[in-house]
Amino acid sequence: MAGQHAEWSTAVPSLGLCTVCLIAAVRTLQINRGAAAGFLLQALVSFVGSAGFFCTPLGLPVAVDSQSATWVSTVIGFPLLAFGFHWLNGDHSTANILLGGALLLAMGSGYFTEESRAMLAQSVAVVASITILILSLFTMDFCGLLGSLALSTAGVLLGVKAERLLMLRKEAVLSCLLAAGNLACQWALQRQHLELD
Repeated sequence: MAGQHAEWSTAVPSLGLCTVCLIAAVRTLQINRGAAAGFLLQALVSFVGSAGFFCTPLGLPVAVDSQSATWVSTVIGFPLLAFGFHWLNGDHSTANILLGGALLLAMGSGYFTEESRAMLAQSVAVVASITILILSLFTMDFCGLLGSLALSTAGVLLGVKAERLLMLRKEAVLSCLLAAGNLACQWALQRQHLELD
């Protein structure tokens, strides 16, 4: 019974993250397609992560490499989100550098060891969230500040080698932090778009 509870405590927050990211992708599609793609990528990865739990009782085994899925979501999804913030603020060169660097890292993933991939994923998450934080400070966007802090905290916690954080499973804590960060970032993007119009 304890194993089932542990699976539920991971699958439900992951499904919540998927829902938040899908809603954010739909709401930001007309604002910035790069940010919407970042939200969508995170939604797909969290859905695939929770699909194994919901499909196994139906007799549909789902084999998911969660390490690779998290790698793709972090290395491409977070920079796409930062891309949207920079693009909306007119900083096209930084937006393109972030996106180009993320794509180069993603293409070279086969050349990295497992430890270096974890370190790079953590670094990309923190760098993307710090650039959002800096933009939010300059534009005095409180939602962007909260979102970037939640995303950077999740990025730092990616590298923590612990099963539990705050008496909860690490995956559940990360899903909740990412959901809160993505929701705040979606509100920040909408607010910036309204101010530009």
